[in-house]
Amino acid sequence: MKQEAIDLQQNAVLSLIELTSQRNEITFKAPTGSGKTYMMADMMNRILSENPNVIFLVSTLSKGDLSTQNYEKFLEYSSKGSFKLLNPYLINSQIAGEERLFIPTDYNVFILPRDLYKKGGRLMQGAMEGFLQNITGTELVGGLNKKVYLIKDECHIATNNLDGLSNLFFSKVYNFSATPKLSRGQHPDVEIKNDDAVNAKLIKDIELIDDPESSVAEAILKFEEIKKDYRNLLGVNPCLIIQISNKDKADAEIEEIKKILNEADHVDLKWMLIVNSEKECDTNDTFKAKKLPINKWKDYAKENSSTIDIIIFKMVITEGWDIPRACMLYQIRDSKSKQLDEQVMGRVRRNPRLLDFEKLSEEAQKLAMTSWIWGIVPQELRKSFKVKLNGNVNKNLITDDLKIKITQLKPLTKRKSFNIEEIIQTLPSEPVQNSIFTLWYSFIRAENEIKNLGEEYSATYQKWIQFTENIDEIRSKTNQFINDYDKSMEVVKDEDGEEKEVSFAPSSHYQDNENYLNITDWVWKRIDGNEKFSFDSESEKEWAEILKDLVKEDTLSDEGARVGKIIAVGDTNRRAGQIDIEGGTSPELLNLKKFYLWGKNYLPNSQIKFEYYLGATYSSYPDFVMKDAFNRIHIFEVKSVNKSSKFSSIIDDNKYHQKINELKKAYLHASKLTHQIFYLPILKDDRWYVYQYLEGKENILTKDQFINFCKINT
Repeated sequence: MKQEAIDLQQNAVLSLIELTSQRNEITFKAPTGSGKTYMMADMMNRILSENPNVIFLVSTLSKGDLSTQNYEKFLEYSSKGSFKLLNPYLINSQIAGEERLFIPTDYNVFILPRDLYKKGGRLMQGAMEGFLQNITGTELVGGLNKKVYLIKDECHIATNNLDGLSNLFFSKVYNFSATPKLSRGQHPDVEIKNDDAVNAKLIKDIELIDDPESSVAEAILKFEEIKKDYRNLLGVNPCLIIQISNKDKADAEIEEIKKILNEADHVDLKWMLIVNSEKECDTNDTFKAKKLPINKWKDYAKENSSTIDIIIFKMVITEGWDIPRACMLYQIRDSKSKQLDEQVMGRVRRNPRLLDFEKLSEEAQKLAMTSWIWGIVPQELRKSFKVKLNGNVNKNLITDDLKIKITQLKPLTKRKSFNIEEIIQTLPSEPVQNSIFTLWYSFIRAENEIKNLGEEYSATYQKWIQFTENIDEIRSKTNQFINDYDKSMEVVKDEDGEEKEVSFAPSSHYQDNENYLNITDWVWKRIDGNEKFSFDSESEKEWAEILKDLVKEDTLSDEGARVGKIIAVGDTNRRAGQIDIEGGTSPELLNLKKFYLWGKNYLPNSQIKFEYYLGATYSSYPDFVMKDAFNRIHIFEVKSVNKSSKFSSIIDDNKYHQKINELKKAYLHASKLTHQIFYLPILKDDRWYVYQYLEGKENILTKDQFINFCKINT
């Protein structure tokens, strides 16, 4: 699992913990597949470590066995030592006759299927209120005087009966969902954004087939195309999910799908129809699925080794069913519900190789991180805009002209100058004799660099014990080594051993975060033709405006030349360098569009990244890249130390400044290795402090000094 993913989850949990001391109701939004159950368990474990007098009541959906799934996950986390303070209990109604439902009180996490607490249910006959009175001490005698924190999992589903108990019994309420209900006041206080989850490799990116003419037959053909690669590169059997209508159209849709699957080209595909009525469920997998009870079909279908290629369903798998091997979704049914669409879409966005993703090849990683969706426009993409590089016939001009060298940190196991045997020999020879459970917990919580090193070193059980007993000292030694970028950093090379050069992705997309700027003459154009672009922050927009104006200014070294390198695109096969771009009335120029070679480094599909170390290896994706008239590459990572009041309660100042300082060190060394010019423009109050890294040297410039530097050929 990439360290970015671990940190993204942990930062969200820390923000929830911090807000717990400030508010009584907190809403957490995170995309399906980003690990909400894991983060929920982490949050509960941390709170219990500080306050064992807290009891958690986790309200979950009854359908889809989500309550049982959550209970089993919490039990697993506790038994394996990840979150050992959790002591879960699943509330159920499996009692005989007229016996009153009883809930024991000697647990600290109670999982409540939502439908158990509804009108007519046994919990509504006094059992729930009696349990809560006993827990909170509101009974006259024998109360435990504990605080109850309510967690609403999938909070977009109403829990009216529980809400009626809030003022009486619940000290805190946490709303967890990928799609919180804004109309009920569930505005996110803590949020993992879609792009952040994709960038951390927690969930797949979406390749949206937004074509009303695209048929289910085309989706099945696309599935056949990627099936072999999925198996060979990922070791996973992929799955296509087809969602059909709920009512009158369903039977005709099923027959049409079966007709396609019975064609000669598709007879080898195994399919499964899962609907609410067991009598209507069906499959052609006579070897395996037919031999299982129907209530076990979903368990079988979700495994990476399952041979079921296609799952056809109505609305029975919207929530609570993890199937990471699913990579395609074709929606026939029009749900008319954004929430339902988001939940269904989440079934195909989980990373099937999350835990060992960094060990995959580049080709395998790209495949694992792609999902194909027909028929649904995801909510986050409703405010997302597709962009592609400028160019018609000459679409390679940008990527041919703008070549960027990128850097990485060598894995410890491949660094000849780093000898783990010698390091361990210098450490205490007598082990501390911790329990195996304590050691395992220390090992699994370690950074990927450390775990990989331990796996490489531990040829025997005794070596693993020796390594894990000294894991803190080993971490300190490795940090010292990796932070010496002279030893650890290198330019990325291709398969032939040549320094690899990358450029902007041919296409990408960005979220509308406001902070608008109209740009007509940079490398990107919006698919919809609009010239209004949005930026992630006010400081990023302000720096984009500086670059937008700068590239058009005259250089001081070459009269008549502009600062930014100019590319001409149009009906010509000639290279930009062969065309008199600045003037003339040649017929060749009449149909040309001129633009400057600079642009935003949009994260989706980007290969422009530089690794740095901050307790673990991270990737910095700089915000902007510019090539000037002197063929110099300028790379910008924009920062601001002005704290926004909106985020003032959850920003970790120390960690943010540590990151800035580590980026300075990394960019300093990368400038020496790549001979590119790196910048950290930092906005403080209303002034820019531009940290420039040129050939291994740091210069601190004002905005005007930076502009003048770009005008001179040094």
